[in-house]
Amino acid sequence: MNDVVVNNTLGRNKIHPKKFALWVACGSIMMMFAALTSAYIVRRAGGNWLEFQLPAIFTYNTITILASSLSLHLSYRAFLRGNSAAYKGLLLVTLALGLLFVGLQYEGWTQLEAMGVPLRLNPSGDFIYVISAVHAAHVLGGIATLIVASLHAFTLPNKVTPARKLRFQLTFTYWHFVDFLWLYLLVFLMQQS
Repeated sequence: MNDVVVNNTLGRNKIHPKKFALWVACGSIMMMFAALTSAYIVRRAGGNWLEFQLPAIFTYNTITILASSLSLHLSYRAFLRGNSAAYKGLLLVTLALGLLFVGLQYEGWTQLEAMGVPLRLNPSGDFIYVISAVHAAHVLGGIATLIVASLHAFTLPNKVTPARKLRFQLTFTYWHFVDFLWLYLLVFLMQQS
């Protein structure tokens, strides 16, 4: 019910301003990554391009971030049902999986370097580092919100209020967005290599 505010005088539905702001921010982030992937395509056509396969670790971190989305979804459902133990536990699982994703990104970069694709050797590798690092920075922003959500889970009474429900919805919307964004980037990069 907090998602939409009904304006009785005009008969219109309005989205919550915080959700609208988040969607605008997600749209802006998506445009930035569209620009990066477009630049990748244009630069690749310019020649002097090193062909290589992405390390398999990038597939493993994809599984990790998808599992984190599932655990966050289940945590939200447990929150709504008043199942405090599942809500808190799954929220911590999500946080741990988010941190693992960032760690696996770093491992992916070290594997790229071990394959002979260090940063600043060739634009093809540089794009991989930049695209995945910018995405990892956005994941770190999501981790910060997960930390705040975890602090709320463990310090506030387990009560579903409109404000807490909205905060949780904003958190999982952003987290699902960075998951979707990583899938887009991985598919794009795998098609290009």
